[in-house]
Amino acid sequence: MKTLNIIVCLKQIPDPEGPTTAYGVDQAAKEMKISGIPPVVNPFDENALEAALKLKDQHGAKVTVLSMGEKLAKPVLIKALGAGADDLILLEDTGFKELDSKSTAYVLACAARKVGDYDIILVGRQAGDWDSGQTGMLLAGNLDIPAISLAVDVKVDESHVVVRKLKRNGHQVVKAPMPVLISADSQVGALRYPSLKALMAAKKKKPLTWKAADLNLDATKLIARNLYQLNPPPPRFRKCVFIEGESLQDKGENLAARMCQDGIL
Repeated sequence: MKTLNIIVCLKQIPDPEGPTTAYGVDQAAKEMKISGIPPVVNPFDENALEAALKLKDQHGAKVTVLSMGEKLAKPVLIKALGAGADDLILLEDTGFKELDSKSTAYVLACAARKVGDYDIILVGRQAGDWDSGQTGMLLAGNLDIPAISLAVDVKVDESHVVVRKLKRNGHQVVKAPMPVLISADSQVGALRYPSLKALMAAKKKKPLTWKAADLNLDATKLIARNLYQLNPPPPRFRKCVFIEGESLQDKGENLAARMCQDGIL
């Protein structure tokens, strides 16, 4: 079997594990303000990269990472090269700011065509910021290739992929010809930790940067997400309550009763 060519799409997002104090909302500008914490790679996209690296371990695949945005933090994305990706391509342009899912899929499709010969495209099942879960399937539609969602295990059988995917009540095994797009679930496994040596080598490797003009795309198809309103979440007020009782058993029973009363249990 020939060497596999795999494309992995990684999205840079605000850190979902960051403290709430680092986030604010500018209601007039309809923008989220972030201070003091760096962005991260979307966790589901890290699962997709791990799926690609497992295939590379088995078949000697070439793994190319695509990441799209306006101002990308290169040190964040260098992690992909340290983990084992071969190439990192940044799709960086002011026209790529806050695009809707359909436009994002269109840009990624143009980039995939420019990459050339590919067998598998791997994406995360959804992004950790908007959680829409649409871009991957729209990307497959743009490229007119089959798509398999919610993958937990990916194997290659000659010119086909065999994927075990999530279903409501268990798993389903499906087979599809390549080229194919696969969206990865977290059950694929966490991204492996790159060694210090690999990270140092990755920092010396210069990523490619493609602008909108490099992709031969139709700029009229780049439509920004239309936010009608953006509001901060309502404040959460906490009240400290001391649970009394004559014995430890009484205190435990009173605690359980209060938690049921407050809807916690």
